[in-house]
This record gives sequence, C-alpha cells and structure tokens, in this order.
Amino acid sequence: MDATDHALLSLLRADARTSVATLAKRLGVARGTVQNRLAKLETTGVILGYTVRVRPDTDGPRIRAFMSVAVEGNRTDDVLLSLRGDPAVVRLHTTNGRWDMVAELAADSLQEVDAVLLRIGRIDGVARTETSLLLSTHKF
Repeated sequence: MDATDHALLSLLRADARTSVATLAKRLGVARGTVQNRLAKLETTGVILGYTVRVRPDTDGPRIRAFMSVAVEGNRTDDVLLSLRGDPAVVRLHTTNGRWDMVAELAADSLQEVDAVLLRIGRIDGVARTETSLLLSTHKF
C-alpha cells in the first residue's frame, strides 16, 4: 500500500458512502484509479466490508459498561473465544498493563448486567474483573 491507498482508506473511514467521483477529486486522481484501488483493496482483504455507525443512544435505553478482565496464565485465547460468543459483549479488546482485555457490555436492565457479570466471572481462565457502568457519552 502506498500513500494514496492510505489516504483513500482515511477518507472511507470518515464516510464510507463517499462517491467514487468525490474520492477521486479529493485524492487528485482519476475515477478509474479510485475504482481500481478499491477493487484491489477489497480483493486482497484490506477492506473487509462497509458498515453503518449508529449512535449508541438511538438503540433504546440500554445499559452499557466497560469490563476489565485479568486472565489466568496463558488462557487468553480461551477467554477471548468465550467472550466473543457472549451476546452482551459488543466490543472486545486485548490490552497491556494491569488488565489483559477490556469488554464493552450492553444490557437492557441492571438484572441483566448482574447476570452477565456472573456469567463472565465463571469463565474458565478469568482471574478477576472490574466493571464500570457508562453514565454518559460526550463524543461519538
């Protein structure tokens, strides 16, 4: 990938619905160049797909939380596999430092949050967790 490919990806990250003509104008290249580069980036798997970002507050009054997770020994892959399959886990990141991973959780009630916390705490390989409820969001 060269600088043009990186610039193209940057524009698409900002708005994946930008037309090929607009992308070409902003990059200072021909439309055919943009189309060929998009096709190559899709074929090689650099671009996995296009999606829509939805504001979290439009999904109804869901309770969201961040859970930091410490993993026992070399059990990270097992714990990741279990967490990926949990419907309450909406995002999952591995980290460095005190915690091995951070999971963003979503639930419809505090009772459901409680059940999720118990369920995750019982996963083989989870040493300890710490959870913070998200009260408000200031930047999307």
